[in-house]
Amino acid sequence: MPPLKLEVFESPSQRDSSQTVVMDNAAIEDTRLRAYETGYAAGWEDATAASQDDQTRISSELANNLQQMAFTFQEARAHILQSVQPLLTQLCTQLLPPLAQTALAPVVLETVMPLLDDLADAKVHVVLNPAARPAVEQLLSRATGLPLEIVEETTLGEGQVYLRLGQVEHRVDLDHAVAEITRAVHDFFEYSQKDDTNG
Repeated sequence: MPPLKLEVFESPSQRDSSQTVVMDNAAIEDTRLRAYETGYAAGWEDATAASQDDQTRISSELANNLQQMAFTFQEARAHILQSVQPLLTQLCTQLLPPLAQTALAPVVLETVMPLLDDLADAKVHVVLNPAARPAVEQLLSRATGLPLEIVEETTLGEGQVYLRLGQVEHRVDLDHAVAEITRAVHDFFEYSQKDDTNG
């Protein structure tokens, strides 16, 4: 079989005018090195750009997720506060005042007891609301054994008592404590509602 012969598509003038470039090994190596550095720099730029794009995308997604979480948290917080507000308001207005009246006599006794050693047989002067008298008088006379001088004062609240033992005077004001707790609860919810409206 005769050898395969391929057709040449170049014109004879092109074949003759082609120039042959001769380079030494150092020039070839220098060209290779420059081509490598150019390719490496282009690859590094592509990788850096891709990394920056990824970081931008991740930061944007994270910010979006955090914003959604914050919004969800605010909604949940507002819902919980709205659910709890009537209960806490009712506790302050309906439960705390009777508790304060019940606790008044023990608080008065707790105030008097540290002073008893210095009093000998001196009278304990007690100024209080008539409604608070039975519980306070019974507990003080039973626990201290000291003579009591009780003055009823209708202008005092049922949780207010003024004590004078010798030269020392004390005031027990559970009405003020209940009012402060009620005001703190009210202020908390008012502030929370403003915060939710502004946020």
